[in-house]
Amino acid sequence: MAHFAKLGVGNIVEQVVVVSNDIATTEQAGVEFLQNLYKDRAVWKKTSYNTFGNKHYTVTTNLQGDEIKSESSDQSKALRGNYAGIGFQYDQERDAFIPPKPSYPSWTLNETTCLWEAPVAYPDDDNRYTWNETNLNWEIIE
Repeated sequence: MAHFAKLGVGNIVEQVVVVSNDIATTEQAGVEFLQNLYKDRAVWKKTSYNTFGNKHYTVTTNLQGDEIKSESSDQSKALRGNYAGIGFQYDQERDAFIPPKPSYPSWTLNETTCLWEAPVAYPDDDNRYTWNETNLNWEIIE
């Protein structure tokens, strides 16, 4: 299945829809199908459900039915930075979908992943954390 994001004012994603691969044989074919379906000239961009942080992932299912994501060996499948979500912005210069910025002034956009990052990396342990903008650090959620 092919996924397409409808862009509105300011290139903000308003809707994400799925189109059969039989119809969306190319991105342009998918766009034309959607414009005919909705009877408008909206701007649609293809987005990859399996792209996150500018990397493509393969999803498999184990015997227990759990989905396991692993980085694909073919990174040419990575498309437009991130899978588009409602409220994301399409950046034409980067040809990427960027999520809304969190309400923390200290966070910056990572140009490689097209994701927002805190000035301090999220701790790599089994605890859950929340960001403290005043102290610019991660605090354990109790």
